[in-house]
Amino acid sequence: MASQPFTIKWGIMATGGIAQTFTKDLLTNPASRNVNDVAHKLVAVASSSSKESATSFLEKVKAPDGVKAYGSYAELVNDPDVEIVYVATPHSHHFQNTMLALEAGKNVLCEKAFTVNAAQARKLVETAKAKNLFLMEAVWTRYFPLSIKIRELVQSGAIGPVYRVIADNSFGNDGPNGTLTFPDEHRMVNPDLGGGALLDLGIYSLTWLFQILYHLQPEAEKEAPRTVAAINKYSTGADEMTNIILQFPKHKSMGVGMTCLRIPTNTDGQNSGGPAIKIQGPLGEIQVMGPAFSPRQYRVIKGDGGGKIEVVDCPIPKDPERDWGHGMFWEADECARCLRDGKKESATLPLSESIVIMEVMEEALKQGDIQYPEVITTAVYDPKSPLNTGGK
Repeated sequence: MASQPFTIKWGIMATGGIAQTFTKDLLTNPASRNVNDVAHKLVAVASSSSKESATSFLEKVKAPDGVKAYGSYAELVNDPDVEIVYVATPHSHHFQNTMLALEAGKNVLCEKAFTVNAAQARKLVETAKAKNLFLMEAVWTRYFPLSIKIRELVQSGAIGPVYRVIADNSFGNDGPNGTLTFPDEHRMVNPDLGGGALLDLGIYSLTWLFQILYHLQPEAEKEAPRTVAAINKYSTGADEMTNIILQFPKHKSMGVGMTCLRIPTNTDGQNSGGPAIKIQGPLGEIQVMGPAFSPRQYRVIKGDGGGKIEVVDCPIPKDPERDWGHGMFWEADECARCLRDGKKESATLPLSESIVIMEVMEEALKQGDIQYPEVITTAVYDPKSPLNTGGK
């Protein structure tokens, strides 16, 4: 008889769109993606505004009976049945919310961008280590089988040493008279919520630069990049277009990360404009078709290939019973395996790397003179912060 899968019990903090998508993925049957060693149980969901909002969330995701609905984050993190908390709040709230969970003794998977600045990221890591808890930034793309295959291809020397990676993750939200189609209070452009292209979309461009140019560096030769950035500001004060060059002088490599809220990476919705990511070495290049956050195809072009292009499709599996599968389940499986094996961080995205990525974003925002309010940038934990209480 096959051994039972290791099951972890989840609490979901927040009830917005990303929380719904992740939770629906948690509720899929792992066997539908050929996973048999781990499983997930949804235990509780919390809204900071009301219990009704949490109850409504459970209906929307078609949760099984018996899942608890809370009207405060404090109740969720103090539920003894919850083993790990998924923090799905806006970036502005990540530091305070993750601290709330860690201080209550909970393991945490925190949405990207990890925090609003590097000091907050360092404080989260320090706290998790001091309390011997698991902590991971939820950069779901890193855990895609496609990403794993591409990292293995690069490591195998298929295109020689990678000297350049170019990555774009942009949305087409251009509006009339210099506006964007988001209202000013929307999380994408509202500085009070850590809005702007970089923290929300540019993190994925950086994910591709980092998982190839930084992550694959041998530990003994780890080199954090130099950062040069150019930013166009929106009328709200958030960044609407940001371009970053990362330079790794010792490795003779560079990365170009682009993000924008006015023009989409994928012009016609069919990827006719070509790849979102290009990974280039002297022997060839690997092209990843967008979107950068959820790619389903890559191409390998060899310098001596005579024009032949190897095309590899990596579809995201669906659970036929729930008619659902988005690709966020792979990062959840990673959390389960880490907890099963007693690991406090993921080797695929070590906490030290999350900090370096945060340092790059902070430096870019500084170069572009993007400023966020003190309540969301402070690295001082406050359980009674309005970010933890919903202003109640």
